[in-house]
Amino acid sequence: MDPSFTLQDTVRCGLCKNHIVQNYCDFCHTNLCKLCIGEHISNDYDKHKVVPFQERKSSLIFPTCKLHSNKTCHLHCKSCDALLCVLCIASDEHKGHDFRVLEDIYKTKKECIEKDTREIENVIAPTYEEIKNELIYQIASVDREYEKITKCMSEQGEIWHTEVDKVINKMKNEISEIKKNHRTILEKHLNEIKQIKSLIEENLVTLNNIEESNDVSKIVNYRTRLNEFRKLPPKVHVKMPTFCSKPINGEHFHEMIGTLKPFVLTSHENGYKMKSQEVSSGELLDIPETVSIVKTGYRHIRSISLYSEENIWTSGKVNYIKCFNPDSKCMKTITTKSGEWPSDIAVKSGGDLVYCDFKMKTLNQIKDGKIEEIIRLCGWTPINLCVTLSDDFLVAMCSNDTTQSKIVRFSGYIEKQTIQFDDKGKPLYSGNSATKHIAENKNHDICVADCGASTVVVVDLNGKLRFIYSGYALESNTNHFLPSGIATDSQSRILTADSNNHCIHILDKDGLFLHFIKNIKSPHGLCVDKLDQIYVANYLTGTVKIVKYLKDIT
Repeated sequence: MDPSFTLQDTVRCGLCKNHIVQNYCDFCHTNLCKLCIGEHISNDYDKHKVVPFQERKSSLIFPTCKLHSNKTCHLHCKSCDALLCVLCIASDEHKGHDFRVLEDIYKTKKECIEKDTREIENVIAPTYEEIKNELIYQIASVDREYEKITKCMSEQGEIWHTEVDKVINKMKNEISEIKKNHRTILEKHLNEIKQIKSLIEENLVTLNNIEESNDVSKIVNYRTRLNEFRKLPPKVHVKMPTFCSKPINGEHFHEMIGTLKPFVLTSHENGYKMKSQEVSSGELLDIPETVSIVKTGYRHIRSISLYSEENIWTSGKVNYIKCFNPDSKCMKTITTKSGEWPSDIAVKSGGDLVYCDFKMKTLNQIKDGKIEEIIRLCGWTPINLCVTLSDDFLVAMCSNDTTQSKIVRFSGYIEKQTIQFDDKGKPLYSGNSATKHIAENKNHDICVADCGASTVVVVDLNGKLRFIYSGYALESNTNHFLPSGIATDSQSRILTADSNNHCIHILDKDGLFLHFIKNIKSPHGLCVDKLDQIYVANYLTGTVKIVKYLKDIT
């Protein structure tokens, strides 16, 4: 550590190391006390720039002229693209050339550097951070997704095994029946032969008796049966059945089971989108300001979602969903397919509306004015949903017996991820049908406002628990924390509605409480626009309040 400075000490002179610093040499970047200034500038007086310490690094250090070492350059020759001193300007070499004042160029470039710094810090770097996080999520999902494909193949194999077993068992049953009939035919023929043989044996006994007899009447009345016995019965021959196996065509058999399409690698020139320039400073206002209020006409408004500041989608305890502009004008009305009120709504990046239908246990999408069923749950009921940065669906659902709850990620209609338990096997969410509003943060954390447990539960993109927030007591409030809505902003802050205490809690991405937005009557659904203004659905008043809670960039 520099001995002239410690956390417990003030800044001291860089020469004597004893006295408190009072001045600063902008040329040498040296801390100086009053007593050491003379010694410092004794050599080469003209080059040193000694200023008060509070004004350090305020003096411009102009470059030394390459041709006249005792002069500094204050001008730039546009024709030669060279830095010049006063002697250079007077030379014939630069006669008639255009000159610019170096200090003016410095100021212009300085503004450009500051502007570039702001754009990199506020736009470019966050954009690449989002891209990085998205790629990390995709890489983390590779094993899981390929495992699903492998599982699907195994299931197909089991189906084929089952079907083959069915066919073989059917053929075995058939051959058993054929064998039974075969045996019956032969046994029937055997019985016929036995019956004839019995008659022949009886006749032979009669002949033997007559042959030894001297009874004329018996001899005279004898009638021969040789012709009857000589006529043999038809010979019954049953040909054995045969099994004709067909050769297996491997390629055809492979096609019948299914085909595996390899991954498709595409590179879209405009696939990534740069974040819009933030107009807020990121600093919280001490007293948030109400920008406007949108009147929806709902008696009870429950959910809200934005496509743009001109398209505010809303839903309540009625069987329709309305879209308003900021002037409270209803732009569109959608009636639900089941006739029941939607349990939640969300808007995809392309503008298509998605809603949960708890009665039908479906997720439905409104596309081109038509309602399409995209997901149907079995044994579970959808409660809330959100659309992620990658256009996946995160759906909060409870079991039909309302004893379990979980969050499921869908890509289209394909289930990609289930979040239900922590590392110790304990449920992350309350097992009931209470609302569980969801929001994905910019760092891909999944934030759930679990109204039934009075907590905000935050897990990372792999479903690992990061923290649980149970509220922050207001001095004037004694009501328990009741999270009834959640949203995140461009700075990854988490905003959660507290309908019991009529306020909104603002947390940082790690769950640290930052601030309250007070005097919000019965807040329910929340969402944040691109300007980091929060839209609050007021459950009891049926209005949407737009609130500014961040300072503008100065």
